[in-house]
Amino acid sequence: MKLIKVENLKGGEVLAKPIITSDYKVLLSEETVLKKDYLEKLRDLDITEVYIKDKDQVHMQEVVLLKSEIEETFKEKVKEVLERHTYNNSGELAELQETAEGIINNILEEEEVVEKIYDIKERTADIYEHSISLCSLATLTALKLGKDEWIVHDIGVGSLLHDLGLRYLTIGYTDKDPSEFTKLEATEYFKHPIYGYSAVKDEDWLSSVSKNIILYHHERLDGNGYPLRAKDIPHEVGIVSVCDTFDEMICGIGGKRSKVYEAVEYLKTFKGVKYYADAVDALLEFTAVYPVGSRVELSDGSQGRVVRQNRDFPDRPVLLLGKDAKGNVIPRGKEIDLIKVNDLFIEKELL
Repeated sequence: MKLIKVENLKGGEVLAKPIITSDYKVLLSEETVLKKDYLEKLRDLDITEVYIKDKDQVHMQEVVLLKSEIEETFKEKVKEVLERHTYNNSGELAELQETAEGIINNILEEEEVVEKIYDIKERTADIYEHSISLCSLATLTALKLGKDEWIVHDIGVGSLLHDLGLRYLTIGYTDKDPSEFTKLEATEYFKHPIYGYSAVKDEDWLSSVSKNIILYHHERLDGNGYPLRAKDIPHEVGIVSVCDTFDEMICGIGGKRSKVYEAVEYLKTFKGVKYYADAVDALLEFTAVYPVGSRVELSDGSQGRVVRQNRDFPDRPVLLLGKDAKGNVIPRGKEIDLIKVNDLFIEKELL
């Protein structure tokens, strides 16, 4: 999947995500072949970028937590509520409880939801998309850990509101490492959980679990988090913290954007140190290390693209090889299932 400017399209491309209007109407659905007259209409509507499929993506089997059109609808709702919100009128944020329930229900509607391996890809640093993604990841992680229904609900609501405090910042923070902040910028950025918590702490519609998520989601078990450097972190908050760290890394919020496998390795490194071990294990159990569409190089030098995942083996996908170990092009590709071979492993992901 690629994000392409409409002005660079020639016609014949296939949409990877639906195009949805501001009032939630589907203008063009996923899988639509873009005709030239469609492109003219998109320009007339000031739609500048669309997601299109790679040429070989039609043959891939991507599994996602939320279907793209559903995710887009939820994102627009979160954006509308948060942009309407003012610091002194936090009661209107209660609408997001229904949005959280909608996300949870859509996830639960998936067959064998807790048994699948999901393709979670790097994205742009859109704070609303991040909130939706975090809600999805934390919901499924909580379900895998056997949390009660009401806890899952509170985790979902807290996830949608966790970065509320970023709404009150005037500094830039996307795709930027905190080490690059000036002292003043760092001080301001590290206060955003307090800003968010202060806005909702007296709201009786919001549970203490959700409020704690807003305040403590950047705290770490070793006391090296912020803003309070707390060590005694509620387990529900710990679930969100793991998922938040992962999603922030792959979309570039509060740090440089990382590859999925880099985020996975980071969480493995600090499992039981900064993060609850069971929460890390639950998240990584359903997260594909190399999402469908990733180009990779194997230990023998051959190269290919991930076409589907293997259940219970998130780091051993099925590949379509395009080059052999000597660098020769394989005209029609050669499919190889990494759980059926013991002498090959993925060496690195290619750009």
